[in-house]
Amino acid sequence: MKLDSGGASPAHLTYCSNIHPGESWSEVSRALADHVPRIREHLNLADRFGLGLRLSARAARALRAPDALREFRDWMQAEDAYVFTLNGFPYGPFHGTPVKEAVYRPDWSTPERLTYTEDLVEVLAALLPPGTRGSISTVPGAFRNDPSANDPAQLVEGLLRAAHRCWQKGQDDGLDICIALEPEPMCLLETTEETVDFFQEHILHPSAIARFSKLARCSTPQAEQALRKHLGVCVDTCHAAVEFEDPGTVASQLSGAGIRVAKVQVTAGLELGAATPEAVEHLAPFVEDTYLHQVVIAGPNGLVRLLDLPEAIEHWRAGALPDGRWRVHLHVPVFAQLAPPLRSTASFVKEALPGLRSICDHFEVETYTWSVLPASLRERPLAASIAEELLWTRNTWESV
Repeated sequence: MKLDSGGASPAHLTYCSNIHPGESWSEVSRALADHVPRIREHLNLADRFGLGLRLSARAARALRAPDALREFRDWMQAEDAYVFTLNGFPYGPFHGTPVKEAVYRPDWSTPERLTYTEDLVEVLAALLPPGTRGSISTVPGAFRNDPSANDPAQLVEGLLRAAHRCWQKGQDDGLDICIALEPEPMCLLETTEETVDFFQEHILHPSAIARFSKLARCSTPQAEQALRKHLGVCVDTCHAAVEFEDPGTVASQLSGAGIRVAKVQVTAGLELGAATPEAVEHLAPFVEDTYLHQVVIAGPNGLVRLLDLPEAIEHWRAGALPDGRWRVHLHVPVFAQLAPPLRSTASFVKEALPGLRSICDHFEVETYTWSVLPASLRERPLAASIAEELLWTRNTWESV
């Protein structure tokens, strides 16, 4: 879908295919063939349909094959579809098995993460329509509890090399592809402020610029320009809301530091306005074994962070947590009307969108948790729910 940005070209809006189970390229392509026509039908869409692909390392390598690329291009032409963004966050299995902290591994200190991302760059370069820029969202460096989070030098080296691959695509083919770090609770990059600090202290530090200059054999000013172009941020509005950030300043903090916002994931999490024994029990149906659902509590003495929802509920029952507002990293459909005392953080999206739409043109709804949501949130068919999220985003876009 296209969104009127008030500028020379419209913004792109899609959904992320990580909502569909599937680790191989054949599974991903079958899911797209099954759902995209039905989503288009629900939308009554006449325009070209943008795709946001989530590709595992296995799927990315398979799609690099010339025959696979040709077949996928033929399918997109028949469906009047195109690709403009990739989700390169989960490296391996993402559905039907406990993921939890493993979703951040391998991190940016490893050659595996770099190789995977370079495969994604090649795939996106082969699929981008002429004149369309590309974005690839990725892990925010590393999981905060992993040793690599204490050694930014290794992480930065991997990121510089990934940026170099993007830069080469720009030099060879005139393409604009940006690797977008996605801040998330309990990670090295957790908040917008931490992300700005990381870029200023590491990515845009003179030593990193000099290193990139050596890799690319370009001048120092050219190296800095390339890093600002090819390394940026993916703002996930659920993550920022869970951290109790100010929705009105997320965009300005990043743009004010000269950091590119390459992609916005339009997502909502869970909120509990006031913790009481009865209210906290309403979160119990959302406990599940697949994904990590970090909890942040705004208490009287500041924010309290807990790794996962079961841990938070257990600590609350034991009387070990302060009173306050709870926000939970658990994606729910942005249009969902939850039964009190629960509500979603969709209001954060509405407040953040004006600033974000002024600096970014890639938007993606991403309710990857569909298969583990309570049945009351999955009453409509999946294709209809995805279409409703896209319509909600478009209507919100037009109203702000």
